[in-house]
Amino acid sequence: MMTGKMSDSKYFNTQKKGEIYELKAELNSDKKEKKKEAVKKVIASMTVGKDVSALFTDVTMCMQTDNLELKKLVYLYLINYAKTQPDLAILAVNTFVKDCEDPNPLIRALAVRTMGCIRVEKITEYLCEPLRKCLKDEDPYVRKTAAVCVAKLHDISAARVEDQGFLETLGELLCDSNPMVVANAVAAISEILDTNPNAAKQVNVDTPTVNKLLTALNECTEWGQIFILDSLNNYSPRDEKECISICERITPRLAHANAAVVLSAVKVLMKLMDQIANTEFVQMLQKKLAPPLVTLLSAEAEIQYVALRNINLVVQKRPDILKHEIKAFFVKYNDPIYVKLEKLDIMIRLAAQSNIAQVLAELKEYATEVDVDFVRKAVRAIGRCAIKVEPSAEKCVTTLLELIQTKVNYVVQEAIVVIKDIFRKYPNKYETIISTLCENLDSLDEPEARAAMIWIVGEYAERIDNADEILQSFLDGFHDENTQVQLQLLTAIVKLFLKKPQETQELVQKVLSLATQDSDNPDLRDRGYIYWRLLSTDPAAAKEVVLAEKPLISEETDLIEPTLLDELICHISSLASVYHKPPSAFVEGRVPVRKIQVNRNAEGAAEADHHIEEDDRTYNEVEETGAPQEEVGGGDLLIGDLLSLDYPAPTPAAQPVNNNANQQQPVADLLGDIFGGMDLGGGAAAVAAPTSSPMDLFSLSAPTNYVAPQQVVLPAARAKGLEVSATFARRNKGIFMDLTLANKTMMGMSGFAVQFNKNSFGLAPGAPLSVNCPVLPNVSAPTSLPIVTTGPVMKMDPLLKVQIAIKNDIDVFYFECVVPAYVLFVEEGSMERNLFPQMWREIPDEKEKQFSLPFTNKTQEQVEQSLTANNVFVVATRQGGDGEHLIYTSVKFTNGIWVLGELRLAAGAAPSLALKTQTVAAIPEVHSAICTILAN
Repeated sequence: MMTGKMSDSKYFNTQKKGEIYELKAELNSDKKEKKKEAVKKVIASMTVGKDVSALFTDVTMCMQTDNLELKKLVYLYLINYAKTQPDLAILAVNTFVKDCEDPNPLIRALAVRTMGCIRVEKITEYLCEPLRKCLKDEDPYVRKTAAVCVAKLHDISAARVEDQGFLETLGELLCDSNPMVVANAVAAISEILDTNPNAAKQVNVDTPTVNKLLTALNECTEWGQIFILDSLNNYSPRDEKECISICERITPRLAHANAAVVLSAVKVLMKLMDQIANTEFVQMLQKKLAPPLVTLLSAEAEIQYVALRNINLVVQKRPDILKHEIKAFFVKYNDPIYVKLEKLDIMIRLAAQSNIAQVLAELKEYATEVDVDFVRKAVRAIGRCAIKVEPSAEKCVTTLLELIQTKVNYVVQEAIVVIKDIFRKYPNKYETIISTLCENLDSLDEPEARAAMIWIVGEYAERIDNADEILQSFLDGFHDENTQVQLQLLTAIVKLFLKKPQETQELVQKVLSLATQDSDNPDLRDRGYIYWRLLSTDPAAAKEVVLAEKPLISEETDLIEPTLLDELICHISSLASVYHKPPSAFVEGRVPVRKIQVNRNAEGAAEADHHIEEDDRTYNEVEETGAPQEEVGGGDLLIGDLLSLDYPAPTPAAQPVNNNANQQQPVADLLGDIFGGMDLGGGAAAVAAPTSSPMDLFSLSAPTNYVAPQQVVLPAARAKGLEVSATFARRNKGIFMDLTLANKTMMGMSGFAVQFNKNSFGLAPGAPLSVNCPVLPNVSAPTSLPIVTTGPVMKMDPLLKVQIAIKNDIDVFYFECVVPAYVLFVEEGSMERNLFPQMWREIPDEKEKQFSLPFTNKTQEQVEQSLTANNVFVVATRQGGDGEHLIYTSVKFTNGIWVLGELRLAAGAAPSLALKTQTVAAIPEVHSAICTILAN
């Protein structure tokens, strides 16, 4: 037994040391070829996932060689394992530094590239000096490699890059004689500005630099061209002449074989065309843009789809570009469904009276396809053509009737849905086809089609003999219907009752009972109560409300909002143009499109807009929340999608003040009577209690802060019937946005929410938007939104501009308004008298501005009262020469900016004002605020 056991030990006694041991021996061999083969084996093992970190020291020893291939392999190994062995990686630094001065430019470039790829903080301090030398190397290959290395170093240590002046050196490389160096410098700068927008201050792009970029554009690689074109997209030319010059030099890129280069060129040209007033030149550019866009459609299906999504944006912005190329978007039998749907969408956008016959023939053909989704879209497209091209409406209706005769279920249902829209667009024109529609009632099983048919029956009940029987057939299964159908059925029966009261009294009582007593849907129940109250108290008023004339539907209901479209145009050839969403909606931490400032001479600088100075500590401290940025296209930055907003329901006690509660329309008073006489679970507790003090209400002689009248900030035409009026006020040491939401549609609105974009003073909603919902048709709902100053900060132009998105159950709408400066003046802005002269002297004279104010009849006492009531505090007064009164004031903004003022009042003369502050950009706003205060 013992002998057997001892014999098993031979399996454990072996002379083989293992693969790592063998590689170690080969790496330390004296033979260069054997050493190179050993490093190759190490790299191979590393590539397949084996851990060869134990050989770090041995591989590093192989760096001392003149063999370029071996050196590349060793550097590759170092990049992979430097993170896990940072202390050992430092041992290789001396070799890197030495290689950066090697006579061979390939080795110099390889060394600086590898050092940039080793993402170890300890090594970066040794990288700076070699990198500085390589950025100014005589060989362009080394310079272009070093340019990219700056971006890598910035990702590891941004502060070190700025301190060492590498950003300025990159700016100098933009004027390099070698196009590849220029392209890599542009790429590095773009990468840095994406993560650190503040760096733009150190990289100024002026006209000579742009000319260098345009020169390099013709000679560099495809990637280089894309980087340069993207950087030109962020540049704002000085005048129209420069715009035209840039366009002429970019236009040849449209003939490039690479689709990415073509789309990048289209992006720049689309943006620059907005700044060119010369219509002949713009038309010439539009003609040149059409062929390359059409050529993109001959590529593979995936590239076609991306091209079509970009073309969709181009067509919305400038439909004339492709108005003669509609045949290029006709669907082919072998196109994938996603390409077919995009082509169909663009066909509708390009449809016009000149080509509508071709388009209709195509759409009719598409409606016989086998793909259900595509057929549905084709049928809807026929309806959209009827609405868009009025002379073709009759042809479109005839085509739809022919499709209905096919009796294909989903075709019939889509046709009925679009015919409802045609009736809305052309009232009293095509109602003769209603009898044909009614023949297909039994085939309708989709909620949208059933709702559309019910709307048609209710709207034209007086023309349909058996309208009551049709609606009764729908009513029998009321509780099984979709909410959309229930709401439409309720309204249709009320319309029928108002038109034929004697015959349908029982029917309307039944539907009102089902909606109010047997339904648990709040929207349906509320509408039922409203109709019940209207019909029982004032049938004449009910007729005016329910049978009111409908507004005509718009031609294009799915167009992208103009400011969003402008931003997406600036993102052509990126994912944003495919998603049709701004990058901030799907990329975390994405900053808006930049606008690189043009260097101007002293005279031009004096006329330029005021900007917040670099030494303004308030804006230097907001790096985490968003650094001050300039934007393309007049600063029309779009706010992220609000559809995901999900504010918790506000409690009654938290509702903001509603100062206009007593100014409701007559219908709203009627609704008050309804809910006052019924126990709906709300009661008086739901009414917001006013927070203003008795002094605010009754002390008429006390000076009050000024509140501007409400102005319309979002017209109903831009917001699908929602009109928003607003003003800003300061109450109880807080900022409020007083709003009036007017519903100009024929349907109730609900689901309101609001969001602010980043702005100069961090203004943001302090609570969810509280609106008494639903807001009924032709009713205005006043509300007050508390504002806080703790939101994200980003410098705007003008300084007090705020971009706002408001959401309801229809869509999300965007608008912007300018906040008056006086609502940002805090109550703690009264400065001690002895500090005022000290601070005045500390502020440089060049930061003082003088103004003449409009003449005022107010006395000195009245002026002081008005200023103090609006938090412009009087620090001291004194008598000047010639009967002048001098008033010294102090103002403090919500973000801590102080502004000092000297107001001179003289009998019979216009006042004058001197303002002084460290933040010069705030002066125009304070001046405007004081003018407003004194005028009111």
